[in-house]
Amino acid sequence: MATVSTIMAELKAKGKESTRKIYARHGMAPERVFGVSVADLKVIAKTIRGQQALAAELYETGNMDAMYLAGMVLDGAKVDPKRLSAWAENAVGLQMIGEYTIAWLAVEHPQGRALAMEWIGSKKEHIAASGWCTYSGLLATKPDAELDLKEIEGLLGAIVKQIDGAPNRVRYTMNNFVIAVGTYVKPLAKLAKDTAKKIGDVSVDVGETACKVPVASEYIAKAEAAGKSGVKKKTIRC
Repeated sequence: MATVSTIMAELKAKGKESTRKIYARHGMAPERVFGVSVADLKVIAKTIRGQQALAAELYETGNMDAMYLAGMVLDGAKVDPKRLSAWAENAVGLQMIGEYTIAWLAVEHPQGRALAMEWIGSKKEHIAASGWCTYSGLLATKPDAELDLKEIEGLLGAIVKQIDGAPNRVRYTMNNFVIAVGTYVKPLAKLAKDTAKKIGDVSVDVGETACKVPVASEYIAKAEAAGKSGVKKKTIRC
């Protein structure tokens, strides 16, 4: 039977220095990474599917590979909101966790919107980034009728005023939020496009990588041209 010790040993064995260096270039804390590929993590995830308690223990090791694996296995709806907030706090230095894993789980929780708003208001860069990613995930998956359109309008207005002075990863995730509104929320598509024009090209330090920050107005236009405007996703997990 799988245990935290056996899974951690397997992760360490599958870690590659080349993958670890890639994650480091993207800003991940290298001392917390084995360098396991996502493909290998998916294989391991299948062997422990449904083991909520084990997955939670893996997350709390603080190792990025284990945390990402945990996110593949956990049912976010069953994680206590206080624990989700603690996990978001523990994702400092691991944007792959804070902006993906945490958002996946929070979007599935009934209190996902409340968590997103709480985190967006944080003065800590990594937590605020988790909040914006979580809210973007809600926009992508929830029917428009279940969204608070007035609140989203307010967030778009705040982005116009605050994005230039926001911390690095917060700028990145704010920009993605504008894209998410313009792509998935039909009643606010025009406002999102107006917001995208106002913020223009957003400058973000993406480390020693070739990654580019998407231009919100261009991204929204491509979604419209492809007939994807307003088409929701079943999940934001990947």
